[in-house]
Amino acid sequence: MLRIHQLFFLNVLGLFTAALLVASLISFFALKSMIITDGKERLIQNIELLEPQIIESKNLDSLASTIAKKAHLRVTVVTEEGVVIAESDTDKTKMENHSNRVEIMEAMQNPYGTTIRYSKTLKTDFVYVAKKIATPKGILYFRLSMSLKSVMEHFYTLWIKLFIAFTLLIVIALIIAYNISKKARYDILQITRYLDEISAKNYRAVLKPEYFREFLQISILLKNLVKKLHNRDKQKRKHTAKLRLINKQQNDILSAISHEFKNPIAAIMGYAETLHDDLNIDPKIREKFLDKILSNTHRVTLMLDRLALSVKLENNDLSIKPSTFDLSNVCLDSISILQAKYPDRSIRFDGGSKSVFADKTMLELVITNLIDNALKYSEEEVSVTLTDTTISITDKGIGIAPSELDKITSKFYRVQKNRWDNSMGLGLSIVSYILKLHDSALTIESTQGVGSTFSFSLVSMIEKKGKSKK
Repeated sequence: MLRIHQLFFLNVLGLFTAALLVASLISFFALKSMIITDGKERLIQNIELLEPQIIESKNLDSLASTIAKKAHLRVTVVTEEGVVIAESDTDKTKMENHSNRVEIMEAMQNPYGTTIRYSKTLKTDFVYVAKKIATPKGILYFRLSMSLKSVMEHFYTLWIKLFIAFTLLIVIALIIAYNISKKARYDILQITRYLDEISAKNYRAVLKPEYFREFLQISILLKNLVKKLHNRDKQKRKHTAKLRLINKQQNDILSAISHEFKNPIAAIMGYAETLHDDLNIDPKIREKFLDKILSNTHRVTLMLDRLALSVKLENNDLSIKPSTFDLSNVCLDSISILQAKYPDRSIRFDGGSKSVFADKTMLELVITNLIDNALKYSEEEVSVTLTDTTISITDKGIGIAPSELDKITSKFYRVQKNRWDNSMGLGLSIVSYILKLHDSALTIESTQGVGSTFSFSLVSMIEKKGKSKK
């Protein structure tokens, strides 16, 4: 595995090499473009200056040689038919016809003809500029050309300078990388020693990185971790206490379940044994006993449903299956069931038909729980009122203290001074959760010694009719 300074050096070397390559390419093409542009302008200026001499000259070969020596340019004179009649750098008799040269053909149409081409004769690239000139001898094409060999010479000179500069930068980068690595190793050593101290449970060890902010951040995180380790024993004790509380709650639930199921099961067994032992029992009594068995069986079913709902409530896994139904029928069914449970009590229903879109089973459980609680906490008549937007259950019982109003819908909460048949303390908690799933909420108004009213809104169940909710 490489050290920090080695990684830094390799990355810097790669970066500098790429930069050198890019800079070389850019400088080469830029330099070449500048030289070509300047060369064309220079050749055009020279042609303008030499044009009078071409017109008056009687010995074009001698003129071409003189110009080439003084201006360091290649000079060529071509007739209108493309025959080379003067050439400064090579034997004109061995040269091909130039009528098809690009610069010559362009000069036929424009003031100047220009091109860049590799010369097979002189084995190098040239910039050519030609101009058509009318002389006493006829139409001639005067062409000047400049070698681009100097472009590469200038480029090599520039590249060597760049290479030297980049080499110096790489050396400097290597020195810097080594110093950075040295400082990083020091800070890492401090962190390593600190971790050794922590592993030996010396939670008071000191960690102070000197050079890098990143290592300072790591040291802060490590110190926070040490605090967490130091407080772990306290957290374990709290967790143990919480587990004990959960176990106590579970034991309370089991006791409540046992108490809830004991009476209806005992009643079912008593009526069933009587019917089993006496085959000749009076038909009316038989029918009454069977009704009692069915009533208690339904009661057990409701308890099981409530227990299942409480488990889903605990796991936040309660979902609804909405449908359209008449809420007044649900109210009357719940009243009928509870009237059988409390035959000596009066339950009054006020309201007409009301169609809603909700989970019928869950709303039946909500209404049954609220009416059942009202019956348990009062001795007088209980009223169930259904309007267009709300349903409310009112009792004239003992009421609820203001300090307990916010707690009464909590899971497992029980009013200690009252005797609840539903000792699990889950009824109102389940009611609140079901109403929340229906985008509604339980509202409680209570005055001690006067009575209580439990109500919830039906607006969301009307507005969301036809939509599936989960």
